[in-house]
Amino acid sequence: MADALLIFKPDSAYRLAARAGIWGWLASERDWNVESLEWFQPPASLIESHYDFLQGRPFFPWLVDFMSALPVVVGRITASEESLKQMRHELGETQIAKSRPGSLRERYGIYGGLNCLHLSDAPETGAAEVKRWSDFVQLDQVKVRLDDSSAKPDHTYHLRSLATQVAGGIHTDLASQMIRELLAEECDLGGAELEALCRITLGALS
Repeated sequence: MADALLIFKPDSAYRLAARAGIWGWLASERDWNVESLEWFQPPASLIESHYDFLQGRPFFPWLVDFMSALPVVVGRITASEESLKQMRHELGETQIAKSRPGSLRERYGIYGGLNCLHLSDAPETGAAEVKRWSDFVQLDQVKVRLDDSSAKPDHTYHLRSLATQVAGGIHTDLASQMIRELLAEECDLGGAELEALCRITLGALS
């Protein structure tokens, strides 16, 4: 069995219907085990190290902000190499527009790199990522219990349509405002935390 790092990114950690759907899949533990789960706000330095292979790309500053602006749900799973491959298949491709129909990212991802979940892509990667993150957060205990259902609405497809408009420079102000309103309906955040979620979501579209 190999270790893999799991992260509910902000676009799934706070959108409660999306989080419940993804957690329902993970909690089934069909061919894997959830070994730890915890809320944790990663420092920018950890995100920079985690995504060091993307340094120099135009979106890198946004990515660091996106992953460090709010606490996220971090965990560790154990799975065989074949099971990890199957999990990655069910999760879907990184870019939402290319995600396989029926995959989790196609179902819950909003746009581009707003793709809900990080999951180590191979046993070697998982070992390195778990080691790196373990210097900042304990990955040996399930400390939070996530719900596998939510009374909150799921606006994924409407958000995706609006995000496409913003990214294309179409009705930008109106579409951006509607994104803010829909995110507020999907989550339990308020004040500065809600503003941060809206900011990092819209930041992916510029």
